[in-house]
Amino acid sequence: MAVEARIRELGSRHQSLELAIQEELRRPAADDTKLKELKRQKLRLKEEMEALRERMH
Repeated sequence: MAVEARIRELGSRHQSLELAIQEELRRPAADDTKLKELKRQKLRLKEEMEALRERMH
């Protein structure tokens, strides 16, 4: 159960990062450095979620 809770937590953070990315993209002069970092963080979360899912099976 703890692994499932962790996956849900990571999924929530992943979604928050997606919203932050979309918000930044809507700005007239989006900050490329900020976008790159947000996308990097989002990818790390996705990879961690996938690794946890693999461990469950």
